[in-house]
Amino acid sequence: MTLISMLLALIIERLAVRSDAWQAHRYVRAYLTFSLKTPLAGLARHQLGQYLWLLLPGAIVAVLLGLIDNRLLSLIINTLVLLVGIGCWHYRQLYKQYLNAQERGDGEAAYLVMQQIRTESGSSIEQNSYGQTLIWLNFRYYAATVFWFLVLGVFGVITYALVRQLQEPRTLVDDSGAPDSEQTATAYSELQTDNEGPDAVYYLTFWAQWFPTRLFGLGFALVGYFSRASNALLAYFMDFTTDNEQVLTEVALAAEPQEEEQLNTLDESSAMVQLGKRNMLFFLALAAILTLSGWLY
Repeated sequence: MTLISMLLALIIERLAVRSDAWQAHRYVRAYLTFSLKTPLAGLARHQLGQYLWLLLPGAIVAVLLGLIDNRLLSLIINTLVLLVGIGCWHYRQLYKQYLNAQERGDGEAAYLVMQQIRTESGSSIEQNSYGQTLIWLNFRYYAATVFWFLVLGVFGVITYALVRQLQEPRTLVDDSGAPDSEQTATAYSELQTDNEGPDAVYYLTFWAQWFPTRLFGLGFALVGYFSRASNALLAYFMDFTTDNEQVLTEVALAAEPQEEEQLNTLDESSAMVQLGKRNMLFFLALAAILTLSGWLY
């Protein structure tokens, strides 16, 4: 069931998903607005309660699926939830704009599109090349989401998608002029705790990405330049402080080495995107083997 849901979601997302209804940020905004009007607001403002507030949506859906105990319905719900979790139509459109700009030799337009991707996705490392930025985006929306679906089912997908979107400025402030954009930003600011420093969203996102970053970094080594990538990965393997984006992008660049003059070019970006696709195919094949051998249901 897990493998079927995963394959269906990935295929449908590529071929048919276009509207805003299939993007996670829409439902995160709705959850913020709903929480502000209910007792959940007090839970969200509490230093420890905020963790429960973040885990609650996924837990409710997982419990309801368990109570219903219908295989066909579970397959449908799993597929739909995963479809929303990996939905990134907006970024795919920006990627197409970037490719068009590079193909016509418009370096300034390509730079502006890439800066928009970095800003809206909340990328924390400005010195990353265009290809590294794209492979990190691919990891956040596809690799990490699929990983948590395989491990924790709909609970994992919903929880990860929630914390991921709350770290993206685009979720809270939409430049498209949507009427609920300002309301969403206000709701989230009013749900924040009074404590200074990193909050529950930061910690949950960091740890939700820590192991998948190393796992998919190992995948980069296996489908790319093994010796360089493995050395880069080992340097961070038990590192619990370095930003996960830095770890993944450095391992990816080691797995697909680029000359200095190739950085931020169409060739470099395409090479990195292809590396990400090879890695996903490798782990899909691994998931299929685990399913056939009875390790995954």
